[in-house]
Amino acid sequence: MESHARVATESAARYMTQLAKHWSHKFEVQYDATTATFPLPAGTCQMVAHPDGLDITIEAVDGESLARLEDVVAVHLNRFAHREGELQYGWTRA
Repeated sequence: MESHARVATESAARYMTQLAKHWSHKFEVQYDATTATFPLPAGTCQMVAHPDGLDITIEAVDGESLARLEDVVAVHLNRFAHREGELQYGWTRA
C-alpha cells in the first residue's frame, strides 16, 4: 500500500533534513539537499523538498502500518514546524 501527501511549507528542505538527521541514529537514512529515504520498520518513507512544499510518499505492507507511519511522520514533522503551526497533510492512498 502507498500513501502520498504534498505539504505546503517554505521550509521543506529544512524539515526534511532535520527528520533525516533525527532518524539517522536509528535507521539507514539516505538524504541530500532535496531528497530523503527512510527505511522504517513498518515500511519506507521518501521525501522530496521543493521551494513551496514537501512531497511525502509512504509505502507499507498493510493499511494499519500505513496509517501508523502517516501519523509518525506527521507528528515528527510538526515538531520541527512548531513555529509555523501544524502542517496540513491530506494523505491520499493508492
